[in-house]
Amino acid sequence: MPRPSRPLLAAVAALVALSAPARSQETIKIGEYASLTGKEAAFGQSSHKGTLLAIEEANAAGGVLGRQIELVTDDNQSKQGESATIVKRLIFRDRVAGILGEVASMRSLEAAPICQAYRIPMISPSSTNPRVTQIGDYIFRVCFIDPFQGTVMAKFAKDALRIRRVALVTSVSSAYSVGLSKYFRERFTADGGEVAIEQKYTEGDKDFNAQLTAIKAAGVEGIYVSGYYTEAALICKQARELGIAVPLFGGDGWEAPELIEIGGAAVEGCYYSTHYSPQVDTPLVRGFVSRFQARYGGETPDAMAALGYDSAGVMVDAIRRAGSSEGPAIRDALAATRDYPGVTGVTTMDRERNASKAAVVIMVKDGKFKFVQSVAP
Repeated sequence: MPRPSRPLLAAVAALVALSAPARSQETIKIGEYASLTGKEAAFGQSSHKGTLLAIEEANAAGGVLGRQIELVTDDNQSKQGESATIVKRLIFRDRVAGILGEVASMRSLEAAPICQAYRIPMISPSSTNPRVTQIGDYIFRVCFIDPFQGTVMAKFAKDALRIRRVALVTSVSSAYSVGLSKYFRERFTADGGEVAIEQKYTEGDKDFNAQLTAIKAAGVEGIYVSGYYTEAALICKQARELGIAVPLFGGDGWEAPELIEIGGAAVEGCYYSTHYSPQVDTPLVRGFVSRFQARYGGETPDAMAALGYDSAGVMVDAIRRAGSSEGPAIRDALAATRDYPGVTGVTTMDRERNASKAAVVIMVKDGKFKFVQSVAP
């Protein structure tokens, strides 16, 4: 075979030199799947705003590995089955380096097996069901998990609200709700409390009078509603209409302005556990709230926004430490995350790829969310 001529070699070298800068400017793509419309849109929109702010700030600071970050976001419409389809598209069409999502545990459980199979690291901002990270070693989260959250509210009910006899209201179609009720029950009864009755419903139900009538007859001192904000608000409203005056309380699924918009006066004096409060007075929280409000027209970030922000920050930090945009290298860096200073607290990944975080308890007072207390893990 004849050797290439010198002019040909020179031409090839010139082409390589011209193409090198273009390659160095390629973006690093990070995928995001979220409930931007549909029943849990408040969760998805809030988390997305925090995620987008973190990516914009990272890019303004020069990006990562000398490249800008491109956030590729898709809406699962709060529908079952959509998350799996979206994640496949993010992996095979968009060639993302990592994936952020979802808020709801049941949708994270749909998508996680796909990320695991194709070795694409996934970070959930706020899926608290323990099974999410048990899918495999490419699945992470930046929030506490339901065994802790259930314990927090069981102790709060017993110690702060002085409740000894409680009712549970559980969504049987939500992995989050079923798990949270389980962990609340275990701790509450272990501490000497009694779960007098448990009533169940399905996501999307709007009439809870039958369940609440049974609860009223049971003579309980409080009602723990482990589902999401739409049903929680309706349950509070219908409970008050039936003359049930006992405290109602729940988990981070209540975290949305729609809780007050739908529930109105009925949610006054109700409580829920969550991951963060903008009223916590630390430099990190103050700075985040200020930047978020500047970016989004004065809107105050809730816990989902803060967790979205932290999930993106942890992903970018892992890519930087990995020195690579390849999935296995990012996974290893995520697993080695120690003392990452996030808005929702310091993140250190344990062996199960969970973050040990404090919880906060929020009360609805005068139509606003008020910080009550912080509970360390």
